[in-house]
Amino acid sequence: MTENIRNFSIIAHIDHGKSTLADRILEHTGAISGREKKNQFLDKMDIERERGITIKAQTVRMTYNNMILNLIDTPGHVDFSYEVSRSLAACEGALLIIDASQGIEAQTLANFNLARENGLRIIPVINKIDMSAADPEGVKEQIEKILGMDPKDVVLASAKKGIGTEEVLDAVIEKIPAPKGDAKEPLKALLFDSWFDSFQGVIILVRIFDGTVRAGTTIKLLTSKNTYEVDQVGIFSPYETPVDRLTAGDVGYIIAGIKTIKDTKIGDTITDADNPAQKPLPGYKNIKPMVFSGIYPIEGQQYDQLRNSLEKLHLNDSSFQFEPETSLSLGFGFRCGFLGLLHMDIIRERLEREFLLSLLNTSPNVKMRITRTNGEVLMVENPYHLPKPHEISRIEEPYITGTILTSPEFVGNILKLCETKRGTQKKLEYLDSKKVKIVYELPLSEIISNFYDRIKSASKGYASFDYEFIGYKVSDLVKIDILINTDPVDALSTVIHREKAYAVGKELVLKIRSIIPRQMFEVVIQAAIGNKIIARDSVRALRKDVTAKCYGGDITRKRKLLEKQREGKKRMRQLGKVEIPQEAFMSILEVK
Repeated sequence: MTENIRNFSIIAHIDHGKSTLADRILEHTGAISGREKKNQFLDKMDIERERGITIKAQTVRMTYNNMILNLIDTPGHVDFSYEVSRSLAACEGALLIIDASQGIEAQTLANFNLARENGLRIIPVINKIDMSAADPEGVKEQIEKILGMDPKDVVLASAKKGIGTEEVLDAVIEKIPAPKGDAKEPLKALLFDSWFDSFQGVIILVRIFDGTVRAGTTIKLLTSKNTYEVDQVGIFSPYETPVDRLTAGDVGYIIAGIKTIKDTKIGDTITDADNPAQKPLPGYKNIKPMVFSGIYPIEGQQYDQLRNSLEKLHLNDSSFQFEPETSLSLGFGFRCGFLGLLHMDIIRERLEREFLLSLLNTSPNVKMRITRTNGEVLMVENPYHLPKPHEISRIEEPYITGTILTSPEFVGNILKLCETKRGTQKKLEYLDSKKVKIVYELPLSEIISNFYDRIKSASKGYASFDYEFIGYKVSDLVKIDILINTDPVDALSTVIHREKAYAVGKELVLKIRSIIPRQMFEVVIQAAIGNKIIARDSVRALRKDVTAKCYGGDITRKRKLLEKQREGKKRMRQLGKVEIPQEAFMSILEVK
């Protein structure tokens, strides 16, 4: 029977109190004791706690007023929006947390729309009502005007002080519908997350829609077509607890001796191999990386350690991809694909922290679709591998629809910024006296540089930003190569719009010149498009006063010494190696 089950999620903009409210719910329902209590209980990784973000979905089963409550804690960042959508698909309802002092922000709106698309019953919760800047009544007006929801449904709370926790739980029981499903139907379960355990193999988080699964059941994953025999099923309450079976309406985990996480694709449907479901659950799609960057060990002997570390990390996060890559300037490394900039930042930090590696990142870029003059279509991730200009018929780059919520006084600054980023305005809407919604179509390559920071600067920290990928569009792009002493540095190559190319090339050269330390010989830095040099500068050589020992005599003595020095510096320039600091690669981000 499913009448006493409620499956719900908590969604919010970053830093609106999602994890804190989850902590209060766990405490109030007795899922964790006072001795076990700690902040951000469901965030297992140190990096999640330090940054105040959720990276991996977690579930916990609680009992309250004779009801079973299954909480699915989801990531909050736009990089993980697909995982969030699958977690929401496993629920019947969601708590939408809104900061009483900040009001509705871009990700609030994006998560609300995601929950509504999944047909969820949404309960708005205004959090942080104890703060001096709190304006619950103003936020209620926003909820009515922007979200179209009844202010009477709003629950007021302060997760930090435990105010309103009971009211939140009562609302979950009263307003979120019980799950539908039939335990007698063929098994149909949604896989919404997974991770690798070195002792048990892949652990799958599932929501059972129909049927029953227990130890000994032979399951089939409909996308990979692989079959496995279930070793154990269980729930998190909040710790891993084996149970006899999972049936329609339940949320739990399955362990089936799966060796690789590649076989467990998020959004896949699990069914009984002996009595399979006829159709998979809707909404599945392959996760594709959107941002690409090269990762190289600073010390060459760490290459094997880096490869092993990437393989271990990939066991718990199949959404990032990597393949070996060789750079003339950086040596052996890996070209990695990520869901977004935050995802890239997290992977890099985990590699350095958990595996004690010293790494160098090339500047991030996007995958471009190239059509050659002979009709061949290529997908290029590394700007250095772009064909010669005369071989290219057209270049297409990924575009996104960006939604910005800001205060009216910053609209002009935001519009100016979006125009400089090659944006096309789609909508400008005054939601109320304090909120303006701006929608732009923008190239993804412009977003992955310093766009988010510049939005915050342009709005004094008040604007919020969210985006979704819409497809590829033709653009007039060119590749800028950076040459150090006439040798191209492949890791510094970047692709830019033609009208910006000359200004960016000049700025890049000046920036790199300020970063590269002086050598015993002159270092010439050039920016080039194809064979055409568009900018040039140099780092002057360190000079030694070789004539200091001359105390007189003929001027030719000094000339001989200076000529000898000049010849030595020429040989040095031919044989010398210029060490390029990490800042040079990241400077491309600041310039774009």
